[in-house]
Amino acid sequence: MSSYIDFFFDIISPYSYIAHKKIQNIKENQKITFNYKPILLGGLHNLAGISAPAFNKYKMKNMQSDCELVSRKNSISFKWNLKFPINSLLIMRGYLSLDGNQKEKYLDIFFDAYWKDNLDLSSENEVLKLLEVLNIDSKAFLDKINQQSIKDDLKRLTSDAFEKEVFGAPTFIVNNKIFWGQDRLEYALEELN
Repeated sequence: MSSYIDFFFDIISPYSYIAHKKIQNIKENQKITFNYKPILLGGLHNLAGISAPAFNKYKMKNMQSDCELVSRKNSISFKWNLKFPINSLLIMRGYLSLDGNQKEKYLDIFFDAYWKDNLDLSSENEVLKLLEVLNIDSKAFLDKINQQSIKDDLKRLTSDAFEKEVFGAPTFIVNNKIFWGQDRLEYALEELN
């Protein structure tokens, strides 16, 4: 039996943002370990041969209203980002380039910036401002996210997710069982317990 929940996410996914907010609330009230597994959602979709909802106007419209509804129901501050979708490659590499507590702060700041504050994270200036808030040296950060080892880590994590039959974000895995979608977090918790 597992003692943790694997959480596969990408900053670009509004549902990953919602799941992250729910996880923060759970972690405040319970001693449950979540292993954050960053992936590149676009890369995962390519591996699985899936067309992202962002590129279908009907799915996109539904996804936007659904995210707003779910956020309201869960008292989560949310604003659909007018620059959706962006390429999250450098942001996700950035997460991997950091250590421990810094990762959590980075994720909080970047998720909020994109899905609460409607910032354009495809803008290098916006990213640099957020790094400054986090007291992260921007030159060292940019050097590190371009290291081959960081590039390889993100590719490996995305490939590993695909091999586990993860096809979207967020996905939770507990006891080798897959729970896809922010609305399946409760099912993952039941499986853990």
